[in-house]
Amino acid sequence: MRYFKLLIIGLISTAPAMALGQTADTLLTLPQCIEIAIKNNLDVRKSELLMQTAKVDRNQARENLLPFITGQVDHSINNGRSLNPTTYQYINQQQKFASYNVNADLTLFSGLQNLNKIKQTTLAYQAGQMDLQQAKDQVTINTITAYLLVLNNAELLTQVANQVQVSKEQLNRLEVLEKQGANKTPSDLFDLRGIYSDNQVSYVNAKATLQTSKLNLLQILNIPYRPNISFAKIGAGDGIEITNQNTTSDELYKTALQQLAFVKAATLRRQSAEKGVAAAKGALSPTISLFGGINTQYSSAATINDRPIGYWDQFKNNYNNQVGISLRVPILNYWQNRNRIAKAKIDLLTTRYVEDNTKIQLQQNVEQAYLDLQNALERYTTLQEQVKAYSESFRIAQIRFNAGVLTSVDFVLVKNYLDRANLNVINARYQCFIYNKILDYYQGKLSL
Repeated sequence: MRYFKLLIIGLISTAPAMALGQTADTLLTLPQCIEIAIKNNLDVRKSELLMQTAKVDRNQARENLLPFITGQVDHSINNGRSLNPTTYQYINQQQKFASYNVNADLTLFSGLQNLNKIKQTTLAYQAGQMDLQQAKDQVTINTITAYLLVLNNAELLTQVANQVQVSKEQLNRLEVLEKQGANKTPSDLFDLRGIYSDNQVSYVNAKATLQTSKLNLLQILNIPYRPNISFAKIGAGDGIEITNQNTTSDELYKTALQQLAFVKAATLRRQSAEKGVAAAKGALSPTISLFGGINTQYSSAATINDRPIGYWDQFKNNYNNQVGISLRVPILNYWQNRNRIAKAKIDLLTTRYVEDNTKIQLQQNVEQAYLDLQNALERYTTLQEQVKAYSESFRIAQIRFNAGVLTSVDFVLVKNYLDRANLNVINARYQCFIYNKILDYYQGKLSL
């Protein structure tokens, strides 16, 4: 019972902290979303593992320059006819034999294979680092785009809610006039009820679109969907700053070639393949190596003056060492070296095609994003003027409608024009912001 009371007290004391944590978790900023997305993204984790594998390969290539040292111990029992290792005569008896060897081999020259392997794997490791950075960059731009779509849909929902409120105020006014018998045109009341219902449907649709965009963003973050989660606003309002408006697409492309991680990765892999060809050609060269070793042995058949020689005496007396230099010349090995060179050249051509295709695809994407930004800016500017014109038109129409000199059909028409223009200008503003961020990404200067 005492432990049960302590458990209840502990739960009560931690409840405020848990509630505070849940409250704080309902609002996320863009930097927080990017951090969560990168942390939870499996492609980023996979790229990191591939990079670590490339690092191990690089370390192994470096360590291949070290001597190759082995130790060997053999113990055996021979029965029947065997060679006495001390007299080198055959004997026909049981013999216990032991040998101990330590040997070392150091490659002095092998056609620069090891050095080229080191360069090849180092470049491959650097390419893996670029792949990891590219995975993070891709998650970042996807998160920013999805985040901006959420803010865009949230602002659209606010605009639709304002439309509903305006329709409701006009409808309430006509209902009062209808009760007082002052409504000259009864059809106006039904027209406003229809537009009010239409605005309510638009509100429901806008709300559903907002929840869908939230779901998409949370899926990018790889966290469970929570309907009540909200996201902090960023500088995508009326004072939006476009940083790439006065830059040409050629300038953006040249900058992207120097900045983007996946372009660097393609170049590094091509350079790594070039070193792979050089390493494969090195196998055709002779190999010069230095070798050495120390040995000793024991035999139960060893005697002196018909007396057995002790184990430790043989261990010391039979000690010997050797050192030498070896030259191995490849003559014929089923054309394996030639075929490895051919495969290395094919790999090199493949990486060159990948590098060229990467640059072509990048140029096309930059040109498309640049054109999209220019069109979005022009559309946004035009829509701003349209909103100003329709706002004034709606103000005048509202005065005339309230005065009874404008029909409900004409009033609804003017209001629909203004509502559509307000929604369009919001979409255009966020499109400008998104396309500008995409071009920032191509220049390697994503700012939050």
